[in-house]
Amino acid sequence: MEPFILKKNEYFVIQEWAEKFPGLVAGFTTKNGGFSENDFSSMNLGLHVNDKQESVRQNREHIAKCVSFPLHTWVAAEQTHEIHIEKVMKSSGGKGSIDYQDAFKATDGFFTIDKGLLLTLCYADCVPLYFCHEETGAIGTSHAGWKGTVNGIAKEMVVVFKNEGMDMEGIHVVIGPSICQQCYIVDGRVISLIDKNLNESDEKFYKQIAENQFQLDLKQLNRHILLKSGVQDKNIKVSNLCTSCQSEHFFSHRRDKGKTGRMMSFIGWKEDL
Repeated sequence: MEPFILKKNEYFVIQEWAEKFPGLVAGFTTKNGGFSENDFSSMNLGLHVNDKQESVRQNREHIAKCVSFPLHTWVAAEQTHEIHIEKVMKSSGGKGSIDYQDAFKATDGFFTIDKGLLLTLCYADCVPLYFCHEETGAIGTSHAGWKGTVNGIAKEMVVVFKNEGMDMEGIHVVIGPSICQQCYIVDGRVISLIDKNLNESDEKFYKQIAENQFQLDLKQLNRHILLKSGVQDKNIKVSNLCTSCQSEHFFSHRRDKGKTGRMMSFIGWKEDL
């Protein structure tokens, strides 16, 4: 069953988590309902893609109202396709929310145990990973393109939870909307790096379609890494939504040949009333 449902024109939410964890807000934005124009029409949330900064700020303010997390509660990152995960606290709120220069540098994941803080990352085909620990309420999100996936950002987040003393049985993970295997073509250089990190007995998550051309399933590769890292199979859900196929909902760097906006993953606990 698809874990994401369209809550409003502007965003999807993880339905099961909304029901299971009252007060947790977790979802993924669409490209619709915003103020940007042309290639960025209309809900571009990336401050780094040469869109008008005022339009992006308006878009972010609109999403902030939609999910009831003001911009001063957001944290955002300068994403570099690496595996650094930043542990953040409520005092970090607002960092990078309206000024890209103020964002956490070289960061592709956030972890927190604090409420009242919205963890955000931007996407245009890469894989969003959402983490929640049932007993403690600790949450995380990470950005996994092929580089982050190969280098193990999914495993890195699991290590963060372990180092905080959290048991594997309590970690729930959702793999979000991203480019599907049919749409994602890579060359042999990428495949060779993947093979170095897989055992010979492991399932292959790619299919050769031509000389030096392979279709790669980034979602299932991340799922495999999570399982090998100790997350229970029953606690992992995978979205079927494709950012490239479903142009009515999403920007896509591949489909749009680089001239496009960015969606945003978000996760945070509302403060106790």
